[in-house]
Amino acid sequence: MIEVKGLVKTFGAVQAVNGVTFSAADGEITGLLGPNGAGKTTTLRMLYTLMRPDAGSVHLDGIDAVAEPLAARLRLGVLPDARGLYKRLTARENITYFARLHGMAVERQKPRIDALLEVLGMRDIADRRAEGFSQGQRVKVALARALVHDPKNLILDEPGNGLDVMATRALRDFLRVLRSEGRCVLFSSHIMQEVTALCDRVVVIAQGRVVAIGTPQELLERTASDTLEDAFVRLIGTDEGLSA
Repeated sequence: MIEVKGLVKTFGAVQAVNGVTFSAADGEITGLLGPNGAGKTTTLRMLYTLMRPDAGSVHLDGIDAVAEPLAARLRLGVLPDARGLYKRLTARENITYFARLHGMAVERQKPRIDALLEVLGMRDIADRRAEGFSQGQRVKVALARALVHDPKNLILDEPGNGLDVMATRALRDFLRVLRSEGRCVLFSSHIMQEVTALCDRVVVIAQGRVVAIGTPQELLERTASDTLEDAFVRLIGTDEGLSA
């Protein structure tokens, strides 16, 4: 479970995140929805300890991620906005490197990596260098790296960016599998179809603040909208959601 309370982050005169509070439960997919520049990526970077908040707290399964970042990272898998594969390494070598970074015992590495290669359909690229991979193949490798240490919590920043239709469908199916395993999945997006298809709960962020939280259906009812896109526009375009 991920619990966020009162997160604040300022860059000079710009307040990128202003008191963000929400939680993401185990066995659910929680969407972080907002326009470009809303503070989604900055919020996620504080959650996975890449940035230190100016104020507020982040707890992962009860662990204070600000005070104990190393312990928090063991409970967390991350697909960042920049996939950052090592191009001269094969897919398998990229995943193995991250297994070692997480301190996995050598005898655990091969069976875990083999299982991920199988479930993500990566057998055909396992021993190819990452240079020249398609966007979908890069996402698969980055997902395998994030999951190699078998974390309970997963954070994904815009996982569907640049994927074709088939890769998008495969990603959605895989995220549903993770949910069925009881994991906590939190991902950011501005793609309404992705959020509608996957999310149990949605956190809407605009101008660095949470403006609404609820299931997709609750957001539709709250804004008297027929689509999540209409609900989203109404929530970020008015002050209606500011008291949520």
